[in-house]
Amino acid sequence: MKKVMMQCVALLALWAATSAAFAANEVSFKKDVSPILHDYCLNCHEPKGKGFEASGLDMRTYQSLMKGTKFGAVIKPGDSFTSIFIQVIDGRVHDSIKMPYGMAGGLSKDKIGVLKRWVDQGAKDN
Repeated sequence: MKKVMMQCVALLALWAATSAAFAANEVSFKKDVSPILHDYCLNCHEPKGKGFEASGLDMRTYQSLMKGTKFGAVIKPGDSFTSIFIQVIDGRVHDSIKMPYGMAGGLSKDKIGVLKRWVDQGAKDN
């Protein structure tokens, strides 16, 4: 019985450590995603911007980003691979709509990774 209790305690300790590590790697919309959008996207994707006029995508707030474009949603929470938001940033679409538009080389792999992880983690408003 004592051995079983020790195993349970060890498993609980492992679970707690894993949960803490996962939480530490959680991407925050406010701290991680919003600054990228502000620096690389807002000059076009806010009212009166070229990207907003063409697509209707307003990236000023979480709510407006999640609303998507006049053609539909661009983010599928939990699935960065099929999210249009990531496809256009990742360059998996036609060159004419690769984002950020006109930026030679596009976003760094690190920034793209942050955006992908955020979407894969559920695209939370955190």
